[in-house]
Amino acid sequence: MSDLDITEIRRQFPILSREVDGKPLIYLDNAATAQTPQSVVDCIDNVYHSCKANVHRGVHTLSQEATDLMEQTREKVRALINAESTDEIIFTRGTTEAINLVASSFSDTFFHGDDIIVTVMEHHSNIVPWQLVQRHKRVILHVIPMNPKGELMLDEFNDMFTDNTRLLSICQVSNVLGTVNPVKEMIKIAHSHGVPVLIDGAQAVPHSHIDVRDLDADFYAFSAHKMYGPSGVGVLYGKRRFLEMMPPYQGGGEMIGHVSFEKTTFADLPFKFEAGTPDFVGIAAFGKAIDFVNSIGIDNIAAHEHDLLVAATDGLMKIPGMRIFGNSPSKGAVISFLVGDIHHYDMGMLLDKLGVAVRTGHHCAQPLMTAMGVEGTVRASFAVYNTFEEVQAFVDAVSRVSQMF
Repeated sequence: MSDLDITEIRRQFPILSREVDGKPLIYLDNAATAQTPQSVVDCIDNVYHSCKANVHRGVHTLSQEATDLMEQTREKVRALINAESTDEIIFTRGTTEAINLVASSFSDTFFHGDDIIVTVMEHHSNIVPWQLVQRHKRVILHVIPMNPKGELMLDEFNDMFTDNTRLLSICQVSNVLGTVNPVKEMIKIAHSHGVPVLIDGAQAVPHSHIDVRDLDADFYAFSAHKMYGPSGVGVLYGKRRFLEMMPPYQGGGEMIGHVSFEKTTFADLPFKFEAGTPDFVGIAAFGKAIDFVNSIGIDNIAAHEHDLLVAATDGLMKIPGMRIFGNSPSKGAVISFLVGDIHHYDMGMLLDKLGVAVRTGHHCAQPLMTAMGVEGTVRASFAVYNTFEEVQAFVDAVSRVSQMF
């Protein structure tokens, strides 16, 4: 059990002290979005009140201060994931836009009949962008299956590569199953076939140490709002050699070198992919979220969340009719479940009346639901500010709801 002072950590999140229907809020929807500490909110307030000015374009003091805050966050992101250079850190609106950027720009190198490999457990944001590519180029999606525990079948994965395989695009952690995929091994296999790899790290970065150079990932995408930061900010890491060969995702201000009606040249990395005025306020606040995570230590966060996962799993499995989806030994702090024939929506609504916030439905992973033979699940997901008392209250609430049917 970790030695973290969870009470002190919770004091930094005012929302955790509110009530829902007269019950203390138990927030277990962290895989969808994490709550935000006061330091992040204060940063947003401070930028709006003291140095709101467009970045990179002004010689005046406010613009320079806003630019400094944004670029300080870029360096914090670089250090967080151990990228080689800040030139490889592209700010986006989230993981979804980061993947769409790669799908739009990197697919310029694709030809009709080329292959893209994904997994059965992908979020829609790592499926639909590739289907949009299919409207222009007849690329083929190949899907890595999984076993009953929710683990990818690597033997079948090994056999999927052909001379036409152009990209492996996979999640590091399933947002439904919690399965932690062996992405380092999978990247090595892909590279042995000369295939670059994009990793969706939305569910990984908030909960584990990420080193993109150790992984040897070619692209890596994640979001600020899942790691205690503001919404509307995301990151795409890309190896310089790929980013330099890719055309811009969008055109406009900020991403240009020189514009005339005859020809336009583009800015150097990373600004080539950051058209228009960025969310410099949110990006500055994201830096404070990274500071928050670093102040606790990602390993400490992971250890605490694992303990919560074990306690919740043990408690839930004592409830008659309980089915937990995703039982890999390598698993993040996510539990997707159903109880008997109780509809996931009914369970979620009644848990809400007891103050417990969980997610219900297909979790933007409908192909995975089809593979599991269900319409949807109830999902509880944990963060560093959750407590063992909340876990017990959650288990008790699920048991109580189960007895109503």
